[in-house]
Amino acid sequence: MMTKIREEGLNHSQVMEIAFNLTDAAGPRLMQSPGYFRAANWAKTKLKSWGMENASLESWGKWGNGWELEKFYLAMTAPYYEPLIGFPKTFSKGTDGLQHAEIILVDPKDSAGLSKYRGQLKNKILLLERTDSLPLGFSPDARRFTDTELAAFAAYDPKSIVASPAKSPVPAKLTAAYILDVTKKFAEKEGALGILTTSPRNSDGTVFVQNGIPYHADMLPSWNDISVSYEQFMTLQRLLQHHIPVSVDLELKAKIYTDDQEGYNVIAEIPGTDKNLKEQLVMVGAHLDSWQGSTGATDNAAGSAVMMEAVRILKTVGINPRRTIRIALWGGEETGLHGSKNYVWNHFTDTSTKKFNAAGDKLSVYLNLDNGSGKIRGIFLQGNSRAKPIFEQWFKPFHDLGATTLSLEDTGGTDFLSFDAIGLPGFQFIQDPLEYGSRTHHSNMDSYDHLSGGDLKQAATIIAAFIYDAAQSDNKMPRK
Repeated sequence: MMTKIREEGLNHSQVMEIAFNLTDAAGPRLMQSPGYFRAANWAKTKLKSWGMENASLESWGKWGNGWELEKFYLAMTAPYYEPLIGFPKTFSKGTDGLQHAEIILVDPKDSAGLSKYRGQLKNKILLLERTDSLPLGFSPDARRFTDTELAAFAAYDPKSIVASPAKSPVPAKLTAAYILDVTKKFAEKEGALGILTTSPRNSDGTVFVQNGIPYHADMLPSWNDISVSYEQFMTLQRLLQHHIPVSVDLELKAKIYTDDQEGYNVIAEIPGTDKNLKEQLVMVGAHLDSWQGSTGATDNAAGSAVMMEAVRILKTVGINPRRTIRIALWGGEETGLHGSKNYVWNHFTDTSTKKFNAAGDKLSVYLNLDNGSGKIRGIFLQGNSRAKPIFEQWFKPFHDLGATTLSLEDTGGTDFLSFDAIGLPGFQFIQDPLEYGSRTHHSNMDSYDHLSGGDLKQAATIIAAFIYDAAQSDNKMPRK
């Protein structure tokens, strides 16, 4: 079976075709946007076409409104013309057509410092003055883990970690986030059109862009907040500091979607065949939603495509699993793991103890992929030492593909945490970082061309084998 899985996964892969349909063909997959539903419905249909059963968009409760950008143009028009690289944050309300506006530089040190701008901001666009500078990029964008780094993962001992002393929190009135928030509220009341924001990360044509407002179930259009390139932001700032007037043209049109307020995950399964084990589950998943700056290729069409490819491989080689295999493509991960949290709450949680219930006890293991396009180098065990010898055995056929590292270290930030939180075995794979943190994560560069096809083939092959191992094992994965 390992030979069949390797042959199909490495030599007949469809992972990049799957990824194309989740990225270029679907567009940005901001939760509850048309792009999310294009990708979710395509995935459901494709999983069903491979012979998987119970393929559906499963509602997990109320989500709220969706937002989609329909048109955007931004350029400096004075003192000379220059197109500006930027992208609106979510729920920016738009400009009611093309607007010609002056830029005004503001530098409040606290909320009281805004009073000097009263009566000066109507129909203006703000820059919040910055005092930082752009660090030179001496390190490459993309890299793989070194043997030394992997050895450090493997040597991690939770017992040796000494808790750091608690630091006194910085008063909210002194934080940059607080200043930005009060500035936006003040400027909107004064009739300003919007604000341009940036950070030194927004360099070399890459713009990192996420929420314009915090998530809540009744998200409504908000004041226009546009993330722009650091170099161009600082050009505007220096011009204004030298008392050279700056004007821009801005047009922003966006649509709010209110019809369907439910949140959805894509679910499908391969039923188990063993009369004693078929009620037990092996689950794999990745989040399907993305941010709006690009098509969310490395975050996380990569993981979704790999998990879809893994179950395709198993159907192609003719698996008859003892346990039921279930795939989940989660919605709402980017704003707080909503899809997986609600799924675990609805299906696996004893609401009185906040631990797993009888249905949860039937879950053997949950495997997650959500760290970009890099190949699998090992797995984070989340402190589950009893799982270590099992994964050691499962990895043996793939040492030649560079996957060897077992780390007791906890990692975070993605959907396996929803399972781990109630005591169920949930795991995230260790992946080569490539350019995930430096270039693609939540940026306008997170597109298909930043996917590594060879790495995704390797990941899908290994995960298909792990699913097979978990489904056929006599025993469930040990709990911590």
